Amino acid sequence: MGRGRQKAKHTKIARELKSYSPSVNYAALERELGHPDENGEDQYVDKWADQYDDEDDEDEDQDQGSLQTA
Repeated sequence: MGRGRQKAKHTKIARELKSYSPSVNYAALERELGHPDENGEDQYVDKWADQYDDEDDEDEDQDQGSLQTA
């Protein structure tokens, strides 16, 4: 008992969701997903990567130095 009312409610909601089409601002979406700024800089590029040595390079230099002295 009571299943018919519950099923009817779910069917009504499913129909509403199926026919629902929200308005989309494609211009704003394009700006958000578009290319980086006009100056060509990528926001994920490490600007200071060339200024500092990598930690891995320092470790390799120390390892090679200890092998040469032995």
